[in-house]
Amino acid sequence: MKLPGEEEAGRGVGHSLVYMVIGVSAFVLIVLFAVFKGNDSKRGGSEYLQKVQEQKEEEIKQEELAAAQEEEAKPKLRAEDLDFWDMYPEEEETKTERDAVNAADTVTSKNPYTEKAEREKEEERQREEEAQNDPATDGKHTLITNPDGTEEWVLISPYLTKNTFDFTKMEDKAGLKQYMENGRKISYVGVDISKHTGKVYFPSLKAAGVDYVMIRLGSRGYTTGQITLDENFKENIEGAIEAQLDVGIYFYSQAVSQDEAVQEANFVVQNLEPYRAHVKYPVAFNMGFVSNDKSRIEGLSREDKTTVTISFLDAVRASGYVPMIYGDKEWLLKEVDLTKLQDYDVWLSQEEEIPDYPYRYAMWQYNTDGVLNGIDGGADLNICFVSYSER
Repeated sequence: MKLPGEEEAGRGVGHSLVYMVIGVSAFVLIVLFAVFKGNDSKRGGSEYLQKVQEQKEEEIKQEELAAAQEEEAKPKLRAEDLDFWDMYPEEEETKTERDAVNAADTVTSKNPYTEKAEREKEEERQREEEAQNDPATDGKHTLITNPDGTEEWVLISPYLTKNTFDFTKMEDKAGLKQYMENGRKISYVGVDISKHTGKVYFPSLKAAGVDYVMIRLGSRGYTTGQITLDENFKENIEGAIEAQLDVGIYFYSQAVSQDEAVQEANFVVQNLEPYRAHVKYPVAFNMGFVSNDKSRIEGLSREDKTTVTISFLDAVRASGYVPMIYGDKEWLLKEVDLTKLQDYDVWLSQEEEIPDYPYRYAMWQYNTDGVLNGIDGGADLNICFVSYSER
């Protein structure tokens, strides 16, 4: 049996307990929510800080890389740049002693076979250098003999046309030179004559194989300066024409001016007029010094002699003849300027088996004391490489 009031009291206590449980649960939930929220905030803050840290590290790496590249681009210091030792001058005696020691060490350490090979190599180099500097072997000089007998090496000009004769093709037939090609003679036999030659038998010259004669027309006196006709000119030219030999002319000049040179040329042209049609070979200008005496041209400079020569040759050419300059090697290389005479054919006088005149020439006088039927005494023998009669 319940006493009055017990049921209400029990109900009141139950409700309070329920409310207390609900409140405690709500408080726990709130606390848990706060803890979780706090953890989420901490976790978010950590991620942000981590990102900032990584960005900072990346910037540091980029700065270090740029610094390394800049350092790499700088010029490297070489051993020879370290010249601070020059600030401390070395005592001469110490340096000399050390050099002597080094030299001694070098000699001592060398293999004797290597040393011999190096010495031979150096000697060979010196010989080659001497050969290059020797005008006799350098291929750039040629030897001439001056009128007083002295010898001189003259530089060969690279601007003048060189001769291209192959003297292995040269043959002698009865003392007369012939230039052969494929078994055929392509040169012409000649002699030059004057009053000093004496009596000439032209049919005998023709029979001996002579093709042409160079006849002296006249000369100018080397002291008086007077022009004279060669005493045998008329007889010689008419005899050569009758024997059907080709004819060329030369004049011995001592002109000391352009006017005198033109005067000589006009003298030649006037005396050739009756024989013009028979003069097939050149009219040559022969100027030279006199043996054992002084000539009037000795006061002329090289330029003067060149100018006089050109004046004569141009006047001859203007008259319709082929001009030619005669001279020995010394005269042509030293006494006149060949660079101004390239328009004229050359008649070379050089008594050698093989001439060493370096430039082009059309005619060569190779013997002034030859033996030839038709001439009593020594004959001046020539070979011509140009077919003037067929021009």
